[in-house]
Amino acid sequence: MLGLKFMFLLPLCLFFVGFGGILFNRRSIIAIIICIELLLLAVNLQLSFSSFIFDDIIGYIFSLFVLSIAAAESAIGLSILVGYYKVRGNISVETINLIKG
Repeated sequence: MLGLKFMFLLPLCLFFVGFGGILFNRRSIIAIIICIELLLLAVNLQLSFSSFIFDDIIGYIFSLFVLSIAAAESAIGLSILVGYYKVRGNISVETINLIKG
């Protein structure tokens, strides 16, 4: 059986890796989307572990909701990126920030 320290430390480490990826990687939009997915999966893992520890089904239900939202976010985000790439030919963050104004 997994220890309680491992159950709380693994999702925390995954969350900080995803958060650090968003903070330190400002060039690639694909990498930012992957880091957001890593954040959401770390939250799902924590919800599942907490639900297992407290012997409750609510964490699993919230985990399913978060997974469905994460899947929709990825699909919509990637389709927007594909459409933007077809129009502009570049999906660099710097280029998108220049067009903002």
